[in-house]
Amino acid sequence: MTTLTVATAAPGRLLPYLNPITLTRGLWSVRGLTYRLALREVEARYRGSLLGGVWAFVTPLVLLLVYTMVFGVLFQSRWPHAPDTGLGGFALALFCGLIPVNVFNECVTRSPALILAVPHYVKRVVFPLEILPVSLLGSVLFHGVVSLGALLVVALAFNRTLPWTVILLPLVLLPLVLLSLGAAWFLASLGVFLRDLGQGVALLTTVLVFGTPVFYPTEALPPALRPWMALNPLAWVVENLRRVVLWGLIPDWRGLGTWTAATAIILLLGYAWFMKTKRIFADVL
Repeated sequence: MTTLTVATAAPGRLLPYLNPITLTRGLWSVRGLTYRLALREVEARYRGSLLGGVWAFVTPLVLLLVYTMVFGVLFQSRWPHAPDTGLGGFALALFCGLIPVNVFNECVTRSPALILAVPHYVKRVVFPLEILPVSLLGSVLFHGVVSLGALLVVALAFNRTLPWTVILLPLVLLPLVLLSLGAAWFLASLGVFLRDLGQGVALLTTVLVFGTPVFYPTEALPPALRPWMALNPLAWVVENLRRVVLWGLIPDWRGLGTWTAATAIILLLGYAWFMKTKRIFADVL
Protein backbone atom coordinates (compact mmCIF):
# COMPACT_ATOMS: atom_id res chain seq x y z
CA MET A 1 0.00 0.00 0.00
CA THR A 2 1.42 3.38 -1.03
CA THR A 3 1.81 6.01 1.66
CA LEU A 4 0.92 9.53 0.55
CA THR A 5 2.98 12.27 2.17
CA VAL A 6 1.92 15.85 1.65
CA ALA A 7 3.94 18.85 2.78
CA THR A 8 1.74 21.40 4.49
CA ALA A 9 2.13 24.82 5.98
CA ALA A 10 0.45 26.37 8.98
CA PRO A 11 -3.27 27.03 8.31
CA GLY A 12 -4.12 30.65 7.64
CA ARG A 13 -0.54 31.68 6.90
CA LEU A 14 0.50 32.68 3.39
CA LEU A 15 4.22 33.25 3.83
CA PRO A 16 5.27 29.57 4.13
CA TYR A 17 3.74 28.83 0.73
CA LEU A 18 5.99 31.46 -0.84
CA ASN A 19 9.02 29.43 0.18
CA PRO A 20 10.49 27.61 -2.86
CA ILE A 21 11.73 24.84 -0.56
CA THR A 22 8.20 24.16 0.69
CA LEU A 23 6.90 24.06 -2.88
CA THR A 24 9.67 21.76 -4.11
CA ARG A 25 9.42 19.42 -1.12
CA GLY A 26 5.66 19.15 -1.44
CA LEU A 27 5.72 18.35 -5.16
CA TRP A 28 8.64 15.94 -4.83
CA SER A 29 6.82 13.93 -2.17
CA VAL A 30 3.98 13.17 -4.60
CA ARG A 31 6.00 12.94 -7.82
CA GLY A 32 4.88 9.36 -8.49
CA LEU A 33 1.20 10.26 -8.30
CA THR A 34 1.77 13.34 -10.46
CA TYR A 35 3.48 11.25 -13.11
CA ARG A 36 0.66 8.70 -13.18
CA LEU A 37 -1.97 11.43 -13.54
CA ALA A 38 -0.06 13.07 -16.40
CA LEU A 39 0.40 9.71 -18.14
CA ARG A 40 -3.30 8.92 -17.74
CA GLU A 41 -4.15 12.32 -19.25
CA VAL A 42 -2.02 11.63 -22.32
CA GLU A 43 -3.41 8.10 -22.75
CA ALA A 44 -7.01 9.28 -22.34
CA ARG A 45 -6.65 11.78 -25.18
CA TYR A 46 -5.81 9.09 -27.72
CA ARG A 47 -7.63 6.10 -26.28
CA GLY A 48 -9.72 4.43 -28.95
CA SER A 49 -8.28 6.45 -31.83
CA LEU A 50 -6.87 4.67 -34.86
CA LEU A 51 -3.54 6.49 -35.02
CA GLY A 52 -3.12 6.95 -31.28
CA GLY A 53 -0.14 9.08 -30.29
CA VAL A 54 0.74 9.74 -33.94
CA TRP A 55 -1.80 12.58 -33.78
CA ALA A 56 0.57 14.43 -31.43
CA PHE A 57 3.05 14.55 -34.33
CA VAL A 58 0.60 15.05 -37.21
CA THR A 59 -1.53 17.85 -35.71
CA PRO A 60 1.22 20.50 -35.35
CA LEU A 61 2.55 19.73 -38.83
CA VAL A 62 -0.89 20.18 -40.39
CA LEU A 63 -1.38 23.47 -38.53
CA LEU A 64 2.07 24.58 -39.65
CA LEU A 65 1.15 23.85 -43.27
CA VAL A 66 -2.10 25.80 -43.02
CA TYR A 67 -0.52 28.84 -41.33
CA THR A 68 2.39 28.81 -43.77
CA MET A 69 -0.01 28.88 -46.73
CA VAL A 70 -2.06 31.71 -45.23
CA PHE A 71 0.66 33.97 -43.88
CA GLY A 72 3.66 32.89 -45.95
CA VAL A 73 2.05 32.47 -49.38
CA LEU A 74 -1.04 34.69 -49.33
CA PHE A 75 0.25 37.54 -47.14
CA GLN A 76 3.92 37.11 -48.11
CA SER A 77 5.13 37.48 -44.51
CA ARG A 78 8.87 37.01 -43.91
CA TRP A 79 11.50 37.41 -41.20
CA PRO A 80 13.82 39.97 -42.87
CA HIS A 81 16.81 39.41 -40.55
CA ALA A 82 16.70 35.60 -40.71
CA PRO A 83 19.48 33.79 -42.62
CA ASP A 84 16.81 32.11 -44.76
CA THR A 85 14.23 34.61 -45.98
CA GLY A 86 12.42 32.10 -48.19
CA LEU A 87 9.18 30.28 -47.54
CA GLY A 88 10.97 27.40 -45.80
CA GLY A 89 12.66 29.77 -43.37
CA PHE A 90 9.36 31.47 -42.69
CA ALA A 91 7.67 28.13 -41.96
CA LEU A 92 10.36 27.18 -39.45
CA ALA A 93 10.19 30.57 -37.75
CA LEU A 94 6.42 30.25 -37.60
CA PHE A 95 6.71 26.76 -36.05
CA CYS A 96 9.00 28.17 -33.35
CA GLY A 97 6.29 30.66 -32.47
CA LEU A 98 3.43 28.19 -32.43
CA ILE A 99 4.99 25.69 -30.01
CA PRO A 100 5.40 27.82 -26.84
CA VAL A 101 2.16 29.73 -27.44
CA ASN A 102 0.21 26.47 -27.83
CA VAL A 103 1.74 25.06 -24.63
CA PHE A 104 0.79 28.13 -22.61
CA ASN A 105 -2.66 28.49 -24.16
CA GLU A 106 -3.63 24.87 -23.55
CA CYS A 107 -2.53 25.09 -19.92
CA VAL A 108 -4.47 28.23 -19.13
CA THR A 109 -7.62 27.38 -21.10
CA ARG A 110 -8.00 24.01 -19.37
CA SER A 111 -7.04 25.17 -15.88
CA PRO A 112 -10.31 26.93 -14.86
CA ALA A 113 -12.27 23.65 -15.10
CA LEU A 114 -9.56 21.50 -13.56
CA ILE A 115 -10.95 21.35 -10.01
CA LEU A 116 -14.58 21.48 -11.11
CA ALA A 117 -14.08 18.30 -13.13
CA VAL A 118 -13.02 16.24 -10.09
CA PRO A 119 -15.28 17.19 -7.15
CA HIS A 120 -14.69 13.75 -5.60
CA TYR A 121 -11.02 14.64 -5.18
CA VAL A 122 -11.98 17.77 -3.28
CA LYS A 123 -13.89 15.73 -0.73
CA ARG A 124 -10.80 13.66 0.01
CA VAL A 125 -8.78 15.69 2.48
CA VAL A 126 -5.60 13.65 1.91
CA PHE A 127 -5.57 14.14 -1.85
CA PRO A 128 -3.02 16.83 -2.89
CA LEU A 129 -5.12 18.95 -5.23
CA GLU A 130 -2.11 21.10 -6.05
CA ILE A 131 -0.69 18.36 -8.27
CA LEU A 132 -3.58 18.59 -10.74
CA PRO A 133 -2.16 21.68 -12.50
CA VAL A 134 1.27 20.02 -12.45
CA SER A 135 -0.05 16.87 -14.11
CA LEU A 136 -1.89 19.03 -16.66
CA LEU A 137 1.35 20.83 -17.47
CA GLY A 138 3.11 17.48 -17.76
CA SER A 139 0.63 16.20 -20.34
CA VAL A 140 0.78 19.47 -22.29
CA LEU A 141 4.59 19.42 -22.24
CA PHE A 142 4.50 15.93 -23.71
CA HIS A 143 2.83 17.31 -26.82
CA GLY A 144 5.15 20.31 -26.76
CA VAL A 145 8.19 18.04 -26.74
CA VAL A 146 6.75 16.05 -29.66
CA SER A 147 6.26 19.31 -31.56
CA LEU A 148 9.82 20.35 -30.73
CA GLY A 149 11.03 17.03 -32.08
CA ALA A 150 9.10 17.66 -35.29
CA LEU A 151 10.61 21.15 -35.48
CA LEU A 152 14.15 19.81 -35.15
CA VAL A 153 13.51 17.14 -37.78
CA VAL A 154 12.11 19.67 -40.25
CA ALA A 155 14.92 22.15 -39.51
CA LEU A 156 17.49 19.41 -40.08
CA ALA A 157 15.83 18.46 -43.36
CA PHE A 158 15.84 22.08 -44.58
CA ASN A 159 19.27 23.15 -43.33
CA ARG A 160 21.03 19.75 -43.29
CA THR A 161 22.47 20.63 -39.90
CA LEU A 162 21.47 21.99 -36.51
CA PRO A 163 23.41 24.70 -34.69
CA TRP A 164 25.16 23.84 -31.42
CA THR A 165 22.94 26.38 -29.66
CA VAL A 166 20.05 23.88 -29.62
CA ILE A 167 21.54 22.54 -26.37
CA LEU A 168 20.36 25.80 -24.77
CA LEU A 169 16.71 24.96 -25.47
CA PRO A 170 15.91 24.00 -21.83
CA LEU A 171 17.12 27.40 -20.62
CA VAL A 172 15.01 29.25 -23.19
CA LEU A 173 11.90 27.23 -22.30
CA LEU A 174 12.31 27.55 -18.52
CA PRO A 175 10.35 30.85 -18.26
CA LEU A 176 7.54 29.25 -20.29
CA VAL A 177 7.27 26.31 -17.88
CA LEU A 178 7.33 28.53 -14.79
CA LEU A 179 4.76 30.94 -16.23
CA SER A 180 2.42 28.16 -17.40
CA LEU A 181 2.42 26.38 -14.05
CA GLY A 182 1.97 29.56 -12.02
CA ALA A 183 -0.95 30.65 -14.22
CA ALA A 184 -2.45 27.14 -14.06
CA TRP A 185 -2.44 27.13 -10.25
CA PHE A 186 -4.02 30.58 -10.10
CA LEU A 187 -6.71 29.89 -12.71
CA ALA A 188 -7.54 26.41 -11.35
CA SER A 189 -8.36 27.99 -8.01
CA LEU A 190 -10.16 31.02 -9.41
CA GLY A 191 -12.25 28.79 -11.67
CA VAL A 192 -13.88 27.24 -8.60
CA PHE A 193 -15.35 30.61 -7.65
CA LEU A 194 -15.94 32.09 -11.12
CA ARG A 195 -17.66 29.48 -13.27
CA ASP A 196 -17.54 31.55 -16.49
CA LEU A 197 -13.82 32.18 -16.19
CA GLY A 198 -13.06 29.60 -18.87
CA GLN A 199 -14.86 31.56 -21.58
CA GLY A 200 -12.98 34.73 -20.71
CA VAL A 201 -9.61 32.97 -20.65
CA ALA A 202 -10.29 31.35 -24.04
CA LEU A 203 -10.98 34.79 -25.50
CA LEU A 204 -7.82 36.26 -23.98
CA THR A 205 -5.64 33.45 -25.30
CA THR A 206 -6.92 34.14 -28.81
CA VAL A 207 -5.87 37.75 -28.41
CA LEU A 208 -2.52 36.60 -27.00
CA VAL A 209 -1.75 34.56 -30.12
CA PHE A 210 -1.85 37.72 -32.22
CA GLY A 211 -0.19 39.78 -29.48
CA THR A 212 2.89 37.57 -29.65
CA PRO A 213 5.31 37.63 -32.62
CA VAL A 214 4.20 34.25 -33.95
CA PHE A 215 3.08 35.25 -37.45
CA TYR A 216 5.18 38.38 -37.81
CA PRO A 217 8.57 39.72 -36.67
CA THR A 218 8.69 42.26 -33.86
CA GLU A 219 10.32 44.69 -36.29
CA ALA A 220 7.04 44.82 -38.22
CA LEU A 221 5.34 46.58 -35.31
CA PRO A 222 5.20 50.37 -35.13
CA PRO A 223 7.97 51.69 -32.85
CA ALA A 224 5.40 52.92 -30.34
CA LEU A 225 4.11 49.37 -29.78
CA ARG A 226 7.44 47.59 -29.39
CA PRO A 227 7.95 48.50 -25.70
CA TRP A 228 4.58 46.88 -24.96
CA MET A 229 5.67 43.72 -26.76
CA ALA A 230 8.72 43.64 -24.51
CA LEU A 231 6.37 43.13 -21.55
CA ASN A 232 5.13 39.84 -22.99
CA PRO A 233 7.19 36.91 -21.62
CA LEU A 234 5.98 34.65 -24.44
CA ALA A 235 7.46 37.09 -26.94
CA TRP A 236 10.90 36.61 -25.38
CA VAL A 237 10.54 32.82 -25.44
CA VAL A 238 9.40 32.78 -29.08
CA GLU A 239 12.14 35.07 -30.32
CA ASN A 240 14.90 33.29 -28.44
CA LEU A 241 13.63 29.88 -29.49
CA ARG A 242 14.22 31.02 -33.05
CA ARG A 243 17.68 32.28 -32.12
CA VAL A 244 18.93 29.00 -30.65
CA VAL A 245 17.18 26.56 -33.01
CA LEU A 246 17.26 28.31 -36.39
CA TRP A 247 19.81 31.08 -36.37
CA GLY A 248 22.61 29.62 -34.25
CA LEU A 249 22.67 32.57 -31.86
CA ILE A 250 22.94 32.46 -28.09
CA PRO A 251 19.88 33.65 -26.19
CA ASP A 252 19.50 37.08 -24.70
CA TRP A 253 21.10 36.34 -21.31
CA ARG A 254 19.81 39.49 -19.66
CA GLY A 255 16.27 38.72 -20.78
CA LEU A 256 16.67 35.13 -19.64
CA GLY A 257 17.62 36.23 -16.14
CA THR A 258 14.85 38.82 -15.98
CA TRP A 259 12.07 36.56 -17.23
CA THR A 260 13.19 33.54 -15.24
CA ALA A 261 13.07 35.61 -12.05
CA ALA A 262 9.73 37.21 -12.98
CA THR A 263 8.04 33.93 -13.90
CA ALA A 264 9.46 32.25 -10.79
CA ILE A 265 7.67 34.91 -8.74
CA ILE A 266 4.47 34.24 -10.69
CA LEU A 267 4.92 30.53 -9.97
CA LEU A 268 5.27 31.09 -6.22
CA LEU A 269 2.32 33.50 -6.11
CA GLY A 270 0.13 31.08 -8.07
CA TYR A 271 1.08 28.21 -5.75
CA ALA A 272 0.50 30.31 -2.63
CA TRP A 273 -2.91 31.45 -3.91
CA PHE A 274 -3.93 27.88 -4.67
CA MET A 275 -2.80 26.50 -1.32
CA LYS A 276 -4.43 29.37 0.56
CA THR A 277 -7.81 28.95 -1.17
CA LYS A 278 -8.06 25.18 -1.56
CA ARG A 279 -9.31 24.80 2.02
CA ILE A 280 -12.65 26.32 0.98
CA PHE A 281 -13.08 24.46 -2.33
CA ALA A 282 -15.36 21.91 -0.69
CA ASP A 283 -17.63 24.67 0.64
CA VAL A 284 -18.08 26.14 -2.85
CA LEU A 285 -18.52 22.84 -4.67
